[in-house]
Amino acid sequence: MTTEQFESFDGTRLAIHRIGAGKPVLLLHGLFSSAQMNWIKWGHADLLAGAGFEAIMLDFRVHGHSEAPTDPAKYPRDVLVRDAAALVDNLGLDHYDLGGFSLGARTALHAVANGVLAPQRLVVGGMGVAGLAQWQKRAAFFKRVIDEFDTIMRDDPAWLSRQFLKSQGVDRVAARLLLDAMSDLDPALLANVMMPTLVVCGAQDEDNGSARDLADLLPDATYEEVPGNHLMSATRPEMGEAIVRFLAS
Repeated sequence: MTTEQFESFDGTRLAIHRIGAGKPVLLLHGLFSSAQMNWIKWGHADLLAGAGFEAIMLDFRVHGHSEAPTDPAKYPRDVLVRDAAALVDNLGLDHYDLGGFSLGARTALHAVANGVLAPQRLVVGGMGVAGLAQWQKRAAFFKRVIDEFDTIMRDDPAWLSRQFLKSQGVDRVAARLLLDAMSDLDPALLANVMMPTLVVCGAQDEDNGSARDLADLLPDATYEEVPGNHLMSATRPEMGEAIVRFLAS
């Protein structure tokens, strides 16, 4: 495993973690998480490397080992899509696959649906139609986690998200700026996602709406279910195994 940094489109320094040799697979993690938490800790990156791929894992700005600027100017509309595009340009990637979980999945879909990125294959984890088309409603939940961080109690539905945010050491000021930089995606644009796509989701995961319905809206998608809810599905070996099977097929 190697870790390096590069300057994104606005000079913000972002971390990338790499393991393996072979066809590049760019992996994008979830909100308040990191490459370590989503892809490395539970063995998914090792599985990809063992199957002959190079796993290239970005830490989004505000997350992991990347910078977390608190200047509002550093958060233009769809900033994470621009960061992912900057990484592809920086590495000179041409033939590559792209995968994301939760926030990473919506970022990947935004990038592909709007013609910013063109991977050969796409993996969409832990994402449904509501997480794309009704992002502002989802974002309001996370803004409350940030704004009421010190008063959220154990019996509050936001408690687990609050604890996860705390455990990852995310800068709350920067995180709130990032939430405001994300936009809804018109489901009609999903018709532009023409490459083979795996939609993979936990059996008890409805955090972002129906993943099965999302698969139905994509022109060339396969739906696969793995055990767990939204948080736990990302930790299951079945998640990594599903991704490797799809990319290697």
